[in-house]
Amino acid sequence: MDLTQVLEATNSPDTVQLQEALRQLEQAAQLNLPVFLTMLSNELADCGKSDVARVAAGLQLKNYLTSKDTDRKYQLQQAWLGFEQPVRQHVKAMVLQTLGTEPRGHRAAAQCVAYIGSAEIPCNQWPDLIPALLYNVTNPPSTESVKEASLEAIGYICEEIDPRHLATYANEILTAIVQGMRKEEPSNLVRLAATKAMLNSLEFTKANFEKESERHFIMQVVCEATQCNFGEVQVVALQNLVKIMSLYYQYMEAYMGPALFAITLEAMKSNVDAIALQGIEFWSTVCDEEQDLAIEVQEAMEAGRAPEQTSKFYVKGALQYLAPVLLQRLMMQDECDDEDDWNPSKAAGVCLSLMSVCCENDIVPFTMPFIKQHIVSVDWKARDAAVMALGSILEGPDPSCLVSDVSQVMETLISIMHDEMVQVRDSAAWTIGRVCECVPLAVLNDQFLLPLLQALVEALQEEPRVATNVCWAFSSLGEAAHENAPVSDDEDDPDTYCLSSSFEVIVSKLIETTDRQDAGNSNLRSAAFEALMDLIKYSAKDCYSVVQKTTLHMMGKLQQVLQLDVGAADGAIKQQVADVESLLCATLQSLIRKVTSQDALSIADTVMTALLMMFTSASGQIGGVQEDAIMTVSVLVEAIKGEFVKYMEAFGPYLKMTLKNFSDYQVCIASVGLVGDICRALQIKVLPYCDDIMQILLEILSNNAVHRSVKPHILSAIGDVALSIGPQFKKYLDIVLKILMQASQLQVDKTDFDMVDYLNELREGCLEAYTGIVQGLKGEEGQPISPDVKLLWPHTQYIVNFIDFVCKDGDHTESIVACCAGLIGDLCAAFGKNMTQS
Repeated sequence: MDLTQVLEATNSPDTVQLQEALRQLEQAAQLNLPVFLTMLSNELADCGKSDVARVAAGLQLKNYLTSKDTDRKYQLQQAWLGFEQPVRQHVKAMVLQTLGTEPRGHRAAAQCVAYIGSAEIPCNQWPDLIPALLYNVTNPPSTESVKEASLEAIGYICEEIDPRHLATYANEILTAIVQGMRKEEPSNLVRLAATKAMLNSLEFTKANFEKESERHFIMQVVCEATQCNFGEVQVVALQNLVKIMSLYYQYMEAYMGPALFAITLEAMKSNVDAIALQGIEFWSTVCDEEQDLAIEVQEAMEAGRAPEQTSKFYVKGALQYLAPVLLQRLMMQDECDDEDDWNPSKAAGVCLSLMSVCCENDIVPFTMPFIKQHIVSVDWKARDAAVMALGSILEGPDPSCLVSDVSQVMETLISIMHDEMVQVRDSAAWTIGRVCECVPLAVLNDQFLLPLLQALVEALQEEPRVATNVCWAFSSLGEAAHENAPVSDDEDDPDTYCLSSSFEVIVSKLIETTDRQDAGNSNLRSAAFEALMDLIKYSAKDCYSVVQKTTLHMMGKLQQVLQLDVGAADGAIKQQVADVESLLCATLQSLIRKVTSQDALSIADTVMTALLMMFTSASGQIGGVQEDAIMTVSVLVEAIKGEFVKYMEAFGPYLKMTLKNFSDYQVCIASVGLVGDICRALQIKVLPYCDDIMQILLEILSNNAVHRSVKPHILSAIGDVALSIGPQFKKYLDIVLKILMQASQLQVDKTDFDMVDYLNELREGCLEAYTGIVQGLKGEEGQPISPDVKLLWPHTQYIVNFIDFVCKDGDHTESIVACCAGLIGDLCAAFGKNMTQS
């Protein structure tokens, strides 16, 4: 195989030639991967080869060193570490040699260096990599391209590798990066690469930020970079400031007044969107940090301790200067702006919203005059800015502080639903939803409610982007009306509420909206179904007849969709049908929860027939549809309880199928949850099905290929099985106790927060399983204790030790403590004073 020709063919416009080239490359990799990677590295490093061949070689090499998929990436890294040392040494030498020699815009060597480094450095291999890169950057004779590529490699390494593994080199890396960032550096491309590397290195420079002199130097260099006349450097330097504020807020007081405030305020005003976005993002980040600190202070007060950090209230101090700039940015939009594009105008709205949470009532006087002045402007941009500003500031202030001001503009806001500009109508619909959510008393009154409902119902026929926000407004309005209606202490729903007279019309119009030809645009169909679900959930008792009619209508729609033959349709059509089925399932769940158990029982046959059809349909093979169908069965089980036993024979095979759907673990989790629901509903009636259920649950626990998040749910479900069948569980006791012992002994890396969370979930699952077993073997409450509970006595000492161990772990959760307390009580109830011996 002539590798150069094959690599060049991967860029061929001829599909046949392209496919043949890819086939040959894949065959070469399968035949002997180490030799293939050696050949690719030679091709990449050979400046005599064509740019096309070298670029293709770099791309192929990268694809065998890393992957976006975590599992695949791990496999590739292990394969690399398994190669013989001479092979690895040669490839590493070639990619290092390539740095600075590739065509601009198609550089792979720096990434290849980082991907190899991410495999080897954590294993204490390739110790000369970082020194070699630092030498390239700091050695005066190094060319601009070598410095740039080496800094890129350093940046990628900092991005790829856990900061702990780079701590040894932190000072040297920082020195090289700072040297490349200095304003004295003549090459803007080197400065850009260095500034990007700084951005990726910030997480492991904690020790440097703790030292005042080093912190001053880093901040000086970054701030100077924000003033570079090369726009890309400015943007990345501002990104550095954003990240620094997020990581090192507590050290920023010395820099906020003299530098950061002025730099970021000026950036917010920039005519360059990328720069303005970073200036706004800086203050959004400050808002996030100060809100987190406010929560920390509250938690510390409740716990009776001093907070570790306190807010400097930068946002409140800067509010009078920031608010006018953000309001002006809201007006700087274009009629042709894509609604999905992120721009400074949208960023300003988000920043205002965050500032309102931080500053609460203080934001009102700095924004409300602008809103009242411009909401009636002849300039559509000013009207839209005023409407967006209103919607953005509602979350923070006390509603009582806003009612009067919002009421003054409410009539205008409703009239704007008919504005000539779609952008303004869209913003108005969103803002009305925000008003309903945050200041409901401004709309739930005789003056505005009926005109508002009329405007919203009419607006459901508007462009999808507008109608989508109208749907969300109905969701907020429904919840607000429910919460503000008078209701008895022992009732969940009011007898009537302010939407009762319009309820049927609104529901009917929302159903029509789900059938719009353009409902696939702007997420409209999903928004209409969600609004329908919320209205059903928050409906008053006098709307029940509409709920009944809607239930029958939704079942009819589901049956219609299931009769569609999409077996031969393309993937897009199948996915669209699957999405509709999922939405109909979710809506049915909301309806079944609302109807009486008698009504639920009367429709159960029809619902189960439709759901069983879903499992056998083409779209029913899609994981999301299976999960939604399982969740609907779960809601039905909850509604009709023990009567569900009549469906177990027909439904059993599909339950087994979804329990075994390891490829889509969310489906598996939903199915395991359903097992628990069925056990709680059927009680002893579930016994004939327990052998099959327990066999599958135990198989899943022993299968290492199953996603780990499934296993805590299975342990909890086993507790439900034990509780439902009582002493009959003893046939599974020995194997289950062995599994629980193994699961309870798991240890994880306490620096990995995801694994700590998983460990807590697993322990909670163990505790719930033990609880179910103890209660089940003990027998029913109020009855004599079953002698079968004695089978558990030899294991009580281990269980008590496990409880003690878990409670002493500083990372335990409140729910774990609650489970431990409950289990201790159950053990005492089962074994009485004998427990004092444990």
